[in-house]
Amino acid sequence: MNYEFFIAKRIIGSKAYKSSVSAPIIKIGITAIAIGIIVMLIAIATGLGLQKKVREKVIAFNGHLTINNYDTNSSNESEFPVATEQEFYPNFNTVAGVKHIQAVATKFGVIRTETDFEGTVLKGVGKDYDWSYLEDFLITGSVPDYSNELHNEVLISSYLANRLHFKVEDSFQMVFGKDNIEDPPFIRQFKIVGIFSSGFQEIDKTFMIGDIRHVQRLNKWNPNQIGNFEVFIDDYNKLREMDTKIRAATPSNLNTQTIEEKYYTTFEWIKIFDNNTYGIIAIMIIVAGINMITALLVLILERTQMIGILKALGSSNWSIRKVFLYNATYLICLGLFWGNVIGLGLLFIQQQFSLLKFPDPEQYYVSVIPVYMGLDHIILLNIGTFVACFLMLMIPSVIITKISPVKAIRFE
Repeated sequence: MNYEFFIAKRIIGSKAYKSSVSAPIIKIGITAIAIGIIVMLIAIATGLGLQKKVREKVIAFNGHLTINNYDTNSSNESEFPVATEQEFYPNFNTVAGVKHIQAVATKFGVIRTETDFEGTVLKGVGKDYDWSYLEDFLITGSVPDYSNELHNEVLISSYLANRLHFKVEDSFQMVFGKDNIEDPPFIRQFKIVGIFSSGFQEIDKTFMIGDIRHVQRLNKWNPNQIGNFEVFIDDYNKLREMDTKIRAATPSNLNTQTIEEKYYTTFEWIKIFDNNTYGIIAIMIIVAGINMITALLVLILERTQMIGILKALGSSNWSIRKVFLYNATYLICLGLFWGNVIGLGLLFIQQQFSLLKFPDPEQYYVSVIPVYMGLDHIILLNIGTFVACFLMLMIPSVIITKISPVKAIRFE
């Protein structure tokens, strides 16, 4: 029989324990752990949610990786065409983990109206374009169909629509320059069939989406020439590994670029949230641990006579320490339970009803505070908190070894 566990259970279940001097301090310790778990859950869920949301926005409009020609051009305009006659296109079967590949091309131009003008980039896409990534950001209208004849339907961002006072079904002219600035520019007429908003201003103010055949004609390219390929993969966590494999599977005259390299500043910014989250976790665990140490010390002092009697009856120091560690384990688990119930409940409410919003959506690229947390994060957080608090409680339990049985029995 595990008599240490039996004694710990009797202590926890006794009425004297619940109305003792240590009861308020124990409640404070439990509350500290619960609050710590709540704060840590919110910190991790919002940090991961924001990172995931920003990544999804950028990836939806660029893919996980791009394949293009080696050149020094850092602009958003395709200058040097890539032939579509590639072993990896239209199906990238040579590398496992590639979800989709699509051909795109870009051309800078100026939208012209009677009263305004705005520079933007026409991103040309074809029949292989996967609209499922972009449909989540469509706020009105529909996506065009470029699988048949060439037509002038385009998608523009809400940023451009608001600045130029456009709405669905409106038409406008777009002016494209030529290599020889003395030649008259190309003018194309487009019709708006949909308006999207990614919330990512760098994208919204830069791109509109149209038929890739317009870009090919403006650049005097053949139908088999495009600007670059966008590649989508199954697992973002394997981005660098997939970049290496895809680069090895493409010809030497083509280069690959990950989304993290293309939007380096943005991805470095969202990585800062990891450091903030780690800091919050460390602080909360330390605070919860200190409160539990205080509770255990008070509990030990309150049970000094019991410790003396157990020692007099032949119990070892470790056996008596186990009694109090069992007791502390119960308190930690109680705090973890209520912390998870309240914390996960708050996250669920935010996920379902989007009650909390950013005061400045443009600064964070999203309007609603996003939350995301997998089961593995929850399990690891609880295990890590439990282990850290338990190890911290090993320190005050050493006091039991210093208590003399004779003095402890006389202690009042």
